[in-house]
Amino acid sequence: MGILSPLIGEWTEEAVSPMGKVKCSRFFKPILGSKYIQLNADWNFGNQVYSEYAIYEIKEGKIIFWSFTSDGKNSYGILSDGSDIHAEAICFEAQMPAGIARMIYWPSDEEGFNWAVKSKNKKGWNRFTKKSLQKNKLELSP
Repeated sequence: MGILSPLIGEWTEEAVSPMGKVKCSRFFKPILGSKYIQLNADWNFGNQVYSEYAIYEIKEGKIIFWSFTSDGKNSYGILSDGSDIHAEAICFEAQMPAGIARMIYWPSDEEGFNWAVKSKNKKGWNRFTKKSLQKNKLELSP
């Protein structure tokens, strides 16, 4: 799963949202002999935290993910083409109750990555989240 290697580590972003100030952290790490990548993500709104736990794996030659969230929802997605965003984009698509959604990571013009979530509608892709993620400096154990 070398395509995910640029994302390994902890990424954070602070922003103001309609729900108030939020701090988002996303932590990717290899697990189980590096056969899987685990993502732990938290959106901390001060008095409320929304969390996601996801596992990325190779199944039948394709990179897929399983995601579970603190609001009781879950999703399954597959690596897809994100070259319409950036030549080096890492993009996943998932069928959600409201339709197809995609999650994209691509290198920032400065340091770090951009991260966006889009939903598909009749006119194309509608971006409803975009953040610039900065990598925290930490050491990962093997």
